[in-house]
Amino acid sequence: MHKIFMVKTTATVAFLFAAALGIAQVQGKNSFEIPQRIMGSGKLTAQQLADFVAVTAMEGDAERAARLAPLYILEAQAEGVNHDVAFAQMILETGYLQFKGIVGAHTNNFCGLGAVSATQTGHIFPDELTGIRAHIQHLKAYASREPLAGELIDPRFHFVSPKGKAPTIDALAGTWAKDPQYAAKIKSLLRRMYYYSASAGL
Repeated sequence: MHKIFMVKTTATVAFLFAAALGIAQVQGKNSFEIPQRIMGSGKLTAQQLADFVAVTAMEGDAERAARLAPLYILEAQAEGVNHDVAFAQMILETGYLQFKGIVGAHTNNFCGLGAVSATQTGHIFPDELTGIRAHIQHLKAYASREPLAGELIDPRFHFVSPKGKAPTIDALAGTWAKDPQYAAKIKSLLRRMYYYSASAGL
């Protein structure tokens, strides 16, 4: 247990050092700039995504993050969504998979779909893959007018009108969420994810 704590502490120090230096390049010049648009290709690997959760959130569900990361990449690629953006949004909505808000961990609801109050806690999905697919589809509904590539899973897809009303991360503030800092929080997470990946040399 002590050894695991030391490994996490060392990695966290490296992450914070990288953030202080402003490192945002890993695979070449400008390869890890913060994306502005939701549609597109992500840069991080499944290992980088999962390790970020494991190292930066001591109470985060590292094992679940490791399961979800490759699924997020596959589902996002299928619909043309940037998987880095989707994964960062998942981290924000679930609190690093701690689910300390009104949405429970058992729901497989990774983006707060339908969650509005203590009595309306959102949709429940039968498994993690279905929950991720619903998240990706809902995000695409906000970001694009293009039809879905796969079978419709998102129970709230039809409530997004007009389609493509929020093509950028900035546009999610006031549309996806009332929080005026919602987009800034996602961008901050993306920046930290890239900094960590740079510092860890992954």
